[in-house]
Amino acid sequence: MAAASTAAFSSLLLFLFASFSLFPTLCFSGSDADSLLKFKKSLKNGDSKLNDWIPGSSPCPKKWVGVMCRRGTIIGLHLTNLGLTGSVDVETLTQLRSLRTFSLVNNTFTGSIPEFNELGALKAIYLSNNQFAGEIPDDYFGSMGSLKKVWLNDNNFTGKIPSSLMQLPNLMELHLEENQFSGKIPDLMYPNVLKSLNLTSNKLEGNIPESFSKFNASSFDRNVKLCGRQFRSHCVRHPTLNKSASPSTASIIITSVTLVVVFFFVIVGIASTTHAKEHILRSISSSRDPLKNVHIVTDSTRPKSIESSRKSSLSMEIKRESSHKEKNKNKTKDLIMVNGETTPFGLEDLMKASAEMLETGVLGSSYKAVMENGMVVVVKRTREMNKLGKEKFGVEMKRFGEFKHPNVLAPLAFQFRREEKLIVSEYIPCGSLLCALHGDRGVFHAKLNWQNRLKIIKGIAEGLGYIHTQLATYVVSHGNLKSSNVLLTETYDPLLNDYGFHPFVNSDSAAQGLFGYKSPECLQNQHVSPKSDVYCFGVVILEIMTGKYPSQYLNNGGGGIDIVQ
Repeated sequence: MAAASTAAFSSLLLFLFASFSLFPTLCFSGSDADSLLKFKKSLKNGDSKLNDWIPGSSPCPKKWVGVMCRRGTIIGLHLTNLGLTGSVDVETLTQLRSLRTFSLVNNTFTGSIPEFNELGALKAIYLSNNQFAGEIPDDYFGSMGSLKKVWLNDNNFTGKIPSSLMQLPNLMELHLEENQFSGKIPDLMYPNVLKSLNLTSNKLEGNIPESFSKFNASSFDRNVKLCGRQFRSHCVRHPTLNKSASPSTASIIITSVTLVVVFFFVIVGIASTTHAKEHILRSISSSRDPLKNVHIVTDSTRPKSIESSRKSSLSMEIKRESSHKEKNKNKTKDLIMVNGETTPFGLEDLMKASAEMLETGVLGSSYKAVMENGMVVVVKRTREMNKLGKEKFGVEMKRFGEFKHPNVLAPLAFQFRREEKLIVSEYIPCGSLLCALHGDRGVFHAKLNWQNRLKIIKGIAEGLGYIHTQLATYVVSHGNLKSSNVLLTETYDPLLNDYGFHPFVNSDSAAQGLFGYKSPECLQNQHVSPKSDVYCFGVVILEIMTGKYPSQYLNNGGGGIDIVQ
């Protein structure tokens, strides 16, 4: 009897223990929901943007928008692309004991960075593409030793990069690009841990610390006062004024130098105002997206009357501008040849050429030009490639001109002007893969059998691999791979075109004009990478296999099918 009583008592204790152990979990789940609802109230537009966060429901089984759960516990908040604004009530988030990732990517939050450092257990924080501003305290990240990923890019942060950020022991990804951070880069305490780094487009200066030696120049571009091994330049210490020189002497020196510089720019300004603004080809007003109706017009299907009128009208424009050029002789810089295997030609030859517009898009317009010697070229005219100065632009174009691969089309020449750029390449008569797949090209289209389709896919892969090898320092090597930028020879060998433009254009133009920006990782966190090219290649493969026109190519949803889905 005693033994039975003891057993019964033990069973009761086990039951009570199990009940009490479950009770905190059930209560905690309810407190998580309450914390999220309080957080929602701190947002100005929380009720409209987070309308499925409803009192009385549970975040995890009901899958509230942006709430990530594991086994009934909230582990992440990914509130991206929701247009949220207002204040961030970090105090309510501290109640989420299992919260490990937090994202506010692509919203409209303003002001200084919230006190996310109270969330000491966070492993990843993504604040990209907002309007956060101001300085971040130097010790801000001191209590966040678990952080692995920090994305603060595309905001308006100023001041020095916090030294506590560079001392995080587990930091693997750091993106601070497109801000206004200034001063020197703090030394990295754990260089072997960091795998991904982007500090471009800030106001950083001084020597790049040795702890960043494994990262190349692409991680530090567009910081004009940075120097170091990555840029093949040594930091020069500017000599100070002689201590014996009086303040008045120093002022005289500074004033004199300033006057000389101002005088120089005045002369240049006067000269530039008399410089005639010339244009080889006048932009033809048209849709930013020439494929709205997904009807591909090719050379063989274009009505002759329309073709003739287009050619004659463009020729008249060229002649008009050519006569204008004669009045301003020697004031327009000539083309710069970048391909030594091509017969040299100049701007004058293009001015005299008959021309026909091929297409127009966000990054510019392309024209087919037939010169008097019979040579046929394509001239791409763009006003959007203004991110690089003249010297760097020329270096990159000459680099492209030296490309030698059977599946990559290298440019022939270019012209640099501040207001617009010209890029000249060989004309490929058979046209693009886009036209071969979706246009009416008669026999050429009919021979697009499986053997030739496989040949095209293989050639694109080999050409893309070559570009990735040659442009390994680029954030995204091609960046604009799609069927309209794959040209075909008569033997169905593909030639990749319009590659490597990412460093040339600003972020807004790149996001609109480069197809790589439609890759999933870019849509999620505005981050393009070599993987973006792989995604674009996948879309081309699907397009070749199915013969369907991808709606991903269009910006207005005016045609095609969602081939990825």
